[in-house]
Amino acid sequence: MQRFPMTPAGYARMKNDLEHLKRVERPATSAAIEEARAHGDLKENAEYHAAREKQGMIEAKIRAWETKVSLAEVIDPEKLSGNRITFGATVTLLDLDTEEETTWSIVGEDEADFEHRLLNFKSPIARAILGKEEGDEVEVDTGSATRSLEIMDVVYQKIELTPRD
Repeated sequence: MQRFPMTPAGYARMKNDLEHLKRVERPATSAAIEEARAHGDLKENAEYHAAREKQGMIEAKIRAWETKVSLAEVIDPEKLSGNRITFGATVTLLDLDTEEETTWSIVGEDEADFEHRLLNFKSPIARAILGKEEGDEVEVDTGSATRSLEIMDVVYQKIELTPRD
């Protein structure tokens, strides 16, 4: 059975979002369907069809997130240590071509946020650096270019997530 690695913050956010879908979004959509039904002929009732479509999307998301929560493998970076990069590591990388340093935390698929430097563990950069150590150099094919990176620092610390919109 497939496991879904995530940080404690990602797990908590997903559980909160799932509860919001169940307790707020689902009832609101049901109410919208009932209101649209009251307007009469359902064949040409755009409000009814839009509400039903939204209900389908919410139910699909609930099922997907329930599966992920039940199969979550919560990995707490604060309980990890060492110089080898694993899930949950916060890594400082030096781009050897541009001399630019960036710091990324390696997180689960649903936690990834490029703007906040949270890198999906399945991304090309994460796959290239997983298992490597401080001081190692790697070549990363990002699809548009090949980048040469040096691993400057590896730390394990609490990872914070921003709320979803």
